[in-house]
Amino acid sequence: MHKIPQAIIKLLRSFQGLSLLLMRFILAYGFYEPAVRKLSNFDATVAWFTNTLHLPYPYWNAVLATTTEALGVVFLALGLKTRLICIPLMVTMLVAITMVHWKNGFAASASGYEIPLYYFIMLFVLATTGPGKYSLDETALKKWFGTN
Repeated sequence: MHKIPQAIIKLLRSFQGLSLLLMRFILAYGFYEPAVRKLSNFDATVAWFTNTLHLPYPYWNAVLATTTEALGVVFLALGLKTRLICIPLMVTMLVAITMVHWKNGFAASASGYEIPLYYFIMLFVLATTGPGKYSLDETALKKWFGTN
């Protein structure tokens, strides 16, 4: 009787690397457009941080957000330094939730905090579990240290 659920669990576990890869890819894709928008018109980003969001040190916050998102795209897609990049990306999502989306409520359709919250949760999963076996982190750790 217990063999069937155990077989299902074993089968599902065999897809863990793929699920983490897909999570990294969807996050990288999600950060791509905002990163490109910030990079392509950085002055507008600084102005938005200054005039709309009223963030302190808007220039430096724009630099941090833009750099974090741009590096996040590359690092998440490759599975490189995944746990490390998840931390500043999670901070970016918390800022986005509190400063941009919170006032609009939860629903993504109303520009609410739904999507940034989902991103935060997915980043938290990657920060706590690692990038999975289909990643440069995994490959480099095995090659250089003989471990994962």
